[in-house]
Amino acid sequence: MVRSTAGRDGLKFFPFVYALFMFILFANMLGLVPFFFTPTSHIIVTFALAMMVMTTVLIVGFWKNGLGFLQLFNPSGVPMILKIVLVTPLEIISFMSRPLSHSIRLWANMLAGHIMLKLFASFIIAMAVGLTGAFKLGAIAPAIMTIALTPLEILVAFL
Repeated sequence: MVRSTAGRDGLKFFPFVYALFMFILFANMLGLVPFFFTPTSHIIVTFALAMMVMTTVLIVGFWKNGLGFLQLFNPSGVPMILKIVLVTPLEIISFMSRPLSHSIRLWANMLAGHIMLKLFASFIIAMAVGLTGAFKLGAIAPAIMTIALTPLEILVAFL
């Protein structure tokens, strides 16, 4: 039997994590529907989600451990001079940059993927309407790209 590192206390956060996952999933999938908007393609939305998680981590960390939570930034077994000068500042910078990193990753994936899909889909219409005769067959290439990118975009929406 596999034991969870979070234990029974981790189950308290399941509704929060599940709600966060479902919001992101449905927001991402909504963007795949023509003429709909993807909320996660705005960085302020993804940053707000990341800050909710960070705030939860900080509140629970201090609630459970008190000031001992700050030991997260002070690893054991490192010489004191390295702790003061290098390791502790790097740990703090790493911890504080996580919300920005997480929000930029989600935002960039959604923005780039949805823009690519909508761009190729608009090429289909522009080429089919704007060109004449045999040149209309040129619309097949962006149609193939749209069809090829759609499963990839659905995969990214789930991830």
